[in-house]
Amino acid sequence: MATENTKILTAEREAELRRPIDEYVGSIQEKINALREDGTDRVIELQNLLDSLKRDRIYTAQEKAEKAAQYTAELEKAKAVEAQNKDQIAKLIAEAESYLKAQYDPNYYQAVVASCKEEQVQAQKKYQAALETLNKEHQATMAKLTDPQEIKDEKYVHKNRLFDAKMGLAKDLQEVKDRRHAAFEHKYHLIDMLRMSKFTFGESLAQRWENYKYTFNRRDFLLRNGLYLAIIVIFIALCIITPIIKGPNVQLLTVNNVLNILQQASPRMFLALGVAGLILLAGTDLSIGRMVGMGMTAATIIMHQGPNTGSVFGHVFDFSGMPVVVRILFALVVCIVLCTVFTTIAGFFTAKFKMHPFISTMANMLVIFGLVTYSTKGVSFGAIDSTIPSMIMPRINGFPTIILWAIAAVVIVWFIWNKTTFGKNLYAVGGNPEAAAVSGISVFKVTVGAFVMAGILYGFGSWLECIRMFGSGSAAYGQGWEMDAIAACVVGGISFTGGIGKISGVVVGVFIFTALTYSLTILGIDTNLQFVFSGVIILVAVMLDCLKYVQKK
Repeated sequence: MATENTKILTAEREAELRRPIDEYVGSIQEKINALREDGTDRVIELQNLLDSLKRDRIYTAQEKAEKAAQYTAELEKAKAVEAQNKDQIAKLIAEAESYLKAQYDPNYYQAVVASCKEEQVQAQKKYQAALETLNKEHQATMAKLTDPQEIKDEKYVHKNRLFDAKMGLAKDLQEVKDRRHAAFEHKYHLIDMLRMSKFTFGESLAQRWENYKYTFNRRDFLLRNGLYLAIIVIFIALCIITPIIKGPNVQLLTVNNVLNILQQASPRMFLALGVAGLILLAGTDLSIGRMVGMGMTAATIIMHQGPNTGSVFGHVFDFSGMPVVVRILFALVVCIVLCTVFTTIAGFFTAKFKMHPFISTMANMLVIFGLVTYSTKGVSFGAIDSTIPSMIMPRINGFPTIILWAIAAVVIVWFIWNKTTFGKNLYAVGGNPEAAAVSGISVFKVTVGAFVMAGILYGFGSWLECIRMFGSGSAAYGQGWEMDAIAACVVGGISFTGGIGKISGVVVGVFIFTALTYSLTILGIDTNLQFVFSGVIILVAVMLDCLKYVQKK
């Protein structure tokens, strides 16, 4: 029975409250199981046998064909039984669920919840009483001591006793939490048995929310999201400050500003997605900015209006005789090829000679900048054909369609990371290359593959940036962009320890840095001070990442 003057349930009383529910639903479950035995259960068994038979190498082809025919015939009979019993099973399930809906919460779960609340209160009272007792004992003992070493020892012992009391409170609260969670989950266990693990969207959502609350840890939450919360606070402050400093007509959070931020973020998304794969391998890429400059220059030369204003190794190019669509596609191919060639070189040296990507990509950065600057004399190549931007990224009712390019890139890279063998190998090599090699994964191929994918994304990103900016390609364009891309990945949770990160984190990181830069620019903050803000954010992001890594260790 419940303990006197409280709502606390004993284990026996809780079992009594739940027994009628289990018996009623259990009796229905037995009827359903009997109906499924020769129907659904047999269908599943025969389908598994057929799948196993396809992989089985013991039988001859003729024996396999005979067994397959036998299983198929039996499967048809089982499906007929399943169809025959379907309506009856559905009625029984509906009856059981109706009963659960009417009886489970009011007659059992709410009583457990009330009991748990009371138990939490009692646990806190028990803890406070233990603290008072320990403090009194400590004061009494200290009053009798005169030796400094004995006083020091007593303080140490008292500190340990306080810690033990705190751990006792944590243990009691966790037991209460476990009890309430078990009561919540039991209902879904019964539904799981009735429906064979088929839940509605609402039921799945309720279970996820319950599991989130059950596993929630404040320290872990702040480690994972503390930086995002701080940045949100900064943006809110900027939204408040902007009209005060710039006047009431200047608002930061407007539809036009949001679209501008998304438009600026789109080409950078390609760069961040590219370097994210390298960071996942515990590497990096310092040549991104120079690749953007190289791609911008090449794309501008090809898509330029008429003869180019500058030369390459003394030769002036003129692609204006080619159809516009051909020039656009040719520019894209050239950008991708150039960037992929250099990333492949860096990937080869990294994978073959175990060279750190910092060195191989730094060499790339110097070589690219030197070649492009020397070949073009560092001049800007002017504007591209004015009809191209409206063809590739037109504005539809004010909406910049360049954003759709970025969304497509995010979807494709997400698919590669999460749904392909290469993506799974990428995580494996990043997490532990030695273990990956032992399990049969080619670390060399995965590493070079990550660099190749990065080169393709860099080429696409530089091509889009060229069109967005109407050309003006030069060797100096893109300087510092590697820091923005790397920082976006780090802020988005792509760990430098390797093997940890999600595409959603990269997207969030890119938006954060683009929005921050845009906001500070509107406020008129000096560019150099903007670097200070970025540096602080990077430092905090890496610090939190290191704390998470240390905690795991």
